[in-house]
Amino acid sequence: MDQKQVLKQMIDFNKAAFDNTFNAIAILQDQAESSSNTLLAQATWLPKEGKKAIDEWVKTCKTGRETFKKSVDESFKKVEDFFKA
Repeated sequence: MDQKQVLKQMIDFNKAAFDNTFNAIAILQDQAESSSNTLLAQATWLPKEGKKAIDEWVKTCKTGRETFKKSVDESFKKVEDFFKA
């Protein structure tokens, strides 16, 4: 079998594994966000500043997750382009 074909299959497998794992983690994080929002709505003892800090933290985590996914997707694209040549 051609080495390029084997490498392409390996890259495809790794990309699929990454995508599946990433999606599972994203679902887990989204569920945790939903649970924390419910908890925060019921936490009358927590000051507004605390709630705002937690909301900012959640937004930062989402932004970081999206940036990471974009970076990995770009890297996979570069590797795929390299082996197409």
